Amino acid sequence: MANTLNVEKLEREVKGVYRAVAETPDGEFHFQMGRPLAEKLGYPPTELDQVPARAVESFAGVGYHFDLADLHHGDDVLDLGSGSGMDAFFAALHTGDSGSVTGLDMTDEQLEKSRSLRDEAGAENVSFEKGYIEELPFDDETFDIVTSNGVINLSAKKDSVFEEANRVLKTGGQLAISDILSETHMPDSITTNADLWAACIGGAMQINDYTNLVEEAGFEVIEVRENPQYEFISEQALGACQKYGVKSISVGARKQ
Repeated sequence: MANTLNVEKLEREVKGVYRAVAETPDGEFHFQMGRPLAEKLGYPPTELDQVPARAVESFAGVGYHFDLADLHHGDDVLDLGSGSGMDAFFAALHTGDSGSVTGLDMTDEQLEKSRSLRDEAGAENVSFEKGYIEELPFDDETFDIVTSNGVINLSAKKDSVFEEANRVLKTGGQLAISDILSETHMPDSITTNADLWAACIGGAMQINDYTNLVEEAGFEVIEVRENPQYEFISEQALGACQKYGVKSISVGARKQ
């Protein structure tokens, strides 16, 4: 009998990792974090200066993709797996008071932190909701842009994530995401290991399979690019990078 992924264990593991990201951002993780990572990935320092510092310290993204999203004042943006809120606050700099940014996350500690930072900053155009990226609690055609940073690889139902993103986007709406993917297909021993999924390795889908899912959900893929400046730091993660070509990729797409 083939090994299968224990989805309930995966959720517990992921929540555990990102609870720690929220509460102890100076801890040891498989990945880099904070402002040095954000600047290395391409976030403009002058704009990071306008984002709450405690949101930046818990940033655990894998790429910079806001140049793939044509953000304007008045746009309504949804950030999937918003964590402590850095990308949501960053997007709000571009949507202005006439637009809105909604962050969605399943981890209570991340939501508590992001909501507290929003209140401290008086960011009335930013909100954070609890929910799952595979089952979005929003109406059809609500948003102009959907973003996500290093989160979709953590889902065991990636097809549902892209289908839901397509559903809540307006026609012509944009998808701008960064994620961890692999050059080759990985064995069951890795893809059914919840611990490795939580470390952003086990759920790294093969690149072509991933973009095919995006297209099957109703998107036109506009751009796919690698983010070589992103690096894992643990031995386990580095081994997967070398053996299976695990890497960070950014994707820009448009709802057809």
